[in-house]
Amino acid sequence: MMRIQDYEIPDELYYSKEHEWVRIEGEYAVVGITDYAQKALHEIVYVETPPIGSKLKQMESMGVVESVKAVSDIFIPVSGEIVEVNENLAESPELLNKDPYGAGWIAKIRPTNLKTDLKNLMNAPQYAEHIRRLEEK
Repeated sequence: MMRIQDYEIPDELYYSKEHEWVRIEGEYAVVGITDYAQKALHEIVYVETPPIGSKLKQMESMGVVESVKAVSDIFIPVSGEIVEVNENLAESPELLNKDPYGAGWIAKIRPTNLKTDLKNLMNAPQYAEHIRRLEEK
């Protein structure tokens, strides 16, 4: 686990520039938003998850996160079909704040182009550098 300032960045995940993460679990990919994203949004009050069965291409909008500060799209970090969503987020959207890499996962995907899509994402050190640059602005 890397840390940059107050942000946790797990080593085993892949990251998008828009602050989504993806964890490979066998033939599936689990996705969510990063610690950086949840802290930038502050208090999350609503999460719109994608419909099961949706087929999306990498970086298409798969849902929305609403906080007391803003409404933000959630972009799918890898192309594929939504096979499961985190039903707990409907009643407890704050899970994204409390545990963004665990209980706050958003969707499970059956990837269709994983090898290529992962090349478009960042590893933990690259994502840490991305955050560093954003914080300097």
